[in-house]
Amino acid sequence: MAAKKQATVESPEPVLVITRLLNASQNLVFDAWTRPEHLKHWQGVPRGFDVTVECKDVRPGGSFRIRMQSPEFGVKRLQGVYREVQPPQRLVFTHCWLDDDGNLGKETLVTISFKACGDKTELTLRQTGFKSCESRDGHAVGWNSTLDRFEEYLATL
Repeated sequence: MAAKKQATVESPEPVLVITRLLNASQNLVFDAWTRPEHLKHWQGVPRGFDVTVECKDVRPGGSFRIRMQSPEFGVKRLQGVYREVQPPQRLVFTHCWLDDDGNLGKETLVTISFKACGDKTELTLRQTGFKSCESRDGHAVGWNSTLDRFEEYLATL
């Protein structure tokens, strides 16, 4: 008799989950993700974009606003609000693109977990609330580019 195979569906909506094992301590990874003295070295992402952080206040209720520009895609703006900041384990924030007139698009929720694994850190990014699989897949490209740059920066520390 064949073994039964089971599948579970976490959510009917498109969900993005990316996990990376980083060669740095949990405290260093959290600090490099949140502190301005680190951000200026790696946050010009994704590749091919010039990024300006217009506002970044990493605390519950604090907000961020980012302007990204590339020859191919023009100017893109996004903003969000930090819902949870638990150093050095977790960040939860909203993520929302703005159109050319400053109107808010669909808000998503990003949770980043930082788990100590000996002298390394497992970073897990989970983003929910996408309007479509295409939107999720586009964010996957951007986040993976961001994480590549972040990992490169960590290697310099």
